[in-house]
Amino acid sequence: MHPLTMKTETPSASSSPETILIIGGVAGGASAAARARRHSEKTRIVIIERGPDVSFANCGLPYHIGGEIPDRSELALQTPDSLRQLLNLEVRTLTEATRIDRENQTVHLRNLTTGTEEDHPYDHLILSPGAAPLRPPLPGIDDPRILTLRNLQDMDRILTQAATTERIAIIGAGFIGLEMAEQLTHLGKSVTLIELQPQVLPQLDPEMTLPLLAELRDHGVDLILGDGIEAFSPEENGIAARLKSGRWLHAGLIILSIGVRPENQLAKDAGLTLGSRGHITVNPFQQTSDPAIYAVGDACEGIDPILGTPAAIALGGPANRQGRTAADHIHQKQNARPYPGSIGTSIVRVFAQSAGITGWSEARLKSLGHPYQTITVNGPSHASYFPGSQTITLKILWSQSDGRLLGAQAVGKDGVDKRLDILATAIRGRLTIDDLAHLELSYAPPFGNAKDVVNIAGFAAGNLRDGHLLPTPTLAQAGPQIIDVRPAATAAKQPVPGAKNIPLPQLRQRLNEIDPTQPVHTICQMGKTSYFAARILANHGFNAHSILGGAHHQLHP
Repeated sequence: MHPLTMKTETPSASSSPETILIIGGVAGGASAAARARRHSEKTRIVIIERGPDVSFANCGLPYHIGGEIPDRSELALQTPDSLRQLLNLEVRTLTEATRIDRENQTVHLRNLTTGTEEDHPYDHLILSPGAAPLRPPLPGIDDPRILTLRNLQDMDRILTQAATTERIAIIGAGFIGLEMAEQLTHLGKSVTLIELQPQVLPQLDPEMTLPLLAELRDHGVDLILGDGIEAFSPEENGIAARLKSGRWLHAGLIILSIGVRPENQLAKDAGLTLGSRGHITVNPFQQTSDPAIYAVGDACEGIDPILGTPAAIALGGPANRQGRTAADHIHQKQNARPYPGSIGTSIVRVFAQSAGITGWSEARLKSLGHPYQTITVNGPSHASYFPGSQTITLKILWSQSDGRLLGAQAVGKDGVDKRLDILATAIRGRLTIDDLAHLELSYAPPFGNAKDVVNIAGFAAGNLRDGHLLPTPTLAQAGPQIIDVRPAATAAKQPVPGAKNIPLPQLRQRLNEIDPTQPVHTICQMGKTSYFAARILANHGFNAHSILGGAHHQLHP
């Protein structure tokens, strides 16, 4: 039983219709309100929103800044009037919830326009306050030219300041930072991207982000990796940032994108149970430690369905589904289905490249000390002989004990979203690497391949498990005897340092050129042919290993 699973009956002191009070709109709160109304026409549903907008597409904000979504009004999904007409909701914007009185089941509210205050009763309270962008207490951090992006007003401020400056620095190269770098480059700005970690997109394992590095540099983005910010200082025509390395960076506008923190003050002051990182702890029905109070969205913490650890996922999809779960449990406790947890499926576009992750990364599994195996393969987005095919690099991770999938990452110019969605579904279905090998996926030359890259990952994982594949994860880990089995022209155009070129069709005739007393590491362009070569060599008595991912992956700039 979940530690917060407890009594679900919530007494109501009044015979009047039940009141559901929702703090915060956007994804989780608005979804809960809509679902609750579909359950009951009698329930009084009130949404309290501190900002001026109750429902907007916050994931679309960067794309309006860059002009891909030209009409600002497209981002305002609902207004108080539209919600009143469509769902008979009471919506109070520019109103702040300042205190929860759990004993009397009221929330103290303050109107930010008039200053008036009141205690609003509830039978059920849903907390959907979201998460706020991190703004560390660094010297000079309050300069008005240092902005974050959370809502429509933040977006407007960035657009206004960007219009008057050519040099913009973005601190943080996660999903939002990369989206902003792309969009501001589209506006013709000179963009510098700074990341404390030695890679962009730290949510992925480092080798999977190399194509993104090349793409950013090809589009003129100045990258500063492995360096952080120490202080800010105003200048006559902009603002300067001093990095930990001692370097000074000069810009007209700085955008902070270094992560978020849960908006937990209401919950904390009310004595609700919080997780180790400050998120509101909830049970599978989104109930907090007070059964009359639910929490949804970025501010709450549930259980990871893969390994059973605490999990807080700041994404719009989970927030919407959690809101639905909370509303279902309020209205039909006996038949409500629990929220199954979030696995963090995310994707980002960086100019022509896309990259994403679902489930656990290798870095996170290592930090947890959980045993796993991994393989990286390459494959075409659709039939390689059909025009437009692009290479997808796919990494999967699975449990050593039973072969169950734990996570996956993908990068490429086409088809990344499709493979991530397949693998996210496979993870939720508790499929194994053997299941991947035999997934029956849609195939026609314009859409896929007879052996999809997902199948190839399953094949390779099975070969690794069964001892048919001895992997060399990186070129740097290969010994001195490296055999490049690509065609001679390809090897000459993109040479592998220290490798001897013996094209695969010639390998059996040139075995005498390979030292049988030393391990041999094979490499090809995509990884598949080097496996074939390693099997040939192993069957001739060599200690043969295949370098994973091929030159496409290992030599990426």
